[in-house]
Amino acid sequence: MRVFAFWSLVTAILVYMTLPTIVVLMTSVNPTEILAFPPEGISFQWYQKAVTYPDFQTAFWNGIVVTSFASTLALIVGSTFAWLVNRYEFAGRGVLEAVLWSPLIIPHFTLGFGFLLLGGAFRLQQGYVMVVLAHMVLVMPFVTRAVYVSLANVDGDLSRAAANLGASPFHVLTRIELPLVLPGMAGGWLIAAVISFTEFTASLYVTGSRTQTLPVAMYNYIREYADPTVSAISAMLIIATTLLMFIADRAFGLRRVLAIDTH
Repeated sequence: MRVFAFWSLVTAILVYMTLPTIVVLMTSVNPTEILAFPPEGISFQWYQKAVTYPDFQTAFWNGIVVTSFASTLALIVGSTFAWLVNRYEFAGRGVLEAVLWSPLIIPHFTLGFGFLLLGGAFRLQQGYVMVVLAHMVLVMPFVTRAVYVSLANVDGDLSRAAANLGASPFHVLTRIELPLVLPGMAGGWLIAAVISFTEFTASLYVTGSRTQTLPVAMYNYIREYADPTVSAISAMLIIATTLLMFIADRAFGLRRVLAIDTH
């Protein structure tokens, strides 16, 4: 009886989590010019509009630029901090770890508003610099976590053996440790890129008409129109994200990178 109740609860949770996705996918092919569920037929006209709408095209490329810079900077900075925290004991280590993980618990609108004020102080508001910095801070914990787990899984005897055989610290890092943590770095970068590209709350504060990313453009669109175009974009993002995560898991082993399965 308890087993049945447990699996019933798990099934209910899974249905609750996936139902919105199913609704979005189905409304994206609705032929009428208003959002309706269930759809009255099947039409892919909204997908065509989604990829040809000028504001969405501009926002898409803005998102690519912001995501590329933010994820790469997060990879560089996050990997450095992960290496320091994993390899060394020093005063304030616990404080540093708390600061590194803090974007995971601070509401995104709080961070976005903070960067808005910071940008105003330096006259950089709604420019690419503040958007990239805001996104970098938001995604850096995911990169740091992935690299930290990869470093923790590296056998320390390999580094010590290389050092005993005369390898310099630089060669130990570049020839031994770095190749072993590359899957974690690649997986962390990919997760950061997906989160950055789909980030909305903080982006709403720090972007302008020239720098708006795709989620912000979608929000501005639904304020004026109620057709299924936004559902079509959402469906494409869902499918693309699912495929990327599947490929990344097969290539890098995201379960091990994220410490879901460390055996």
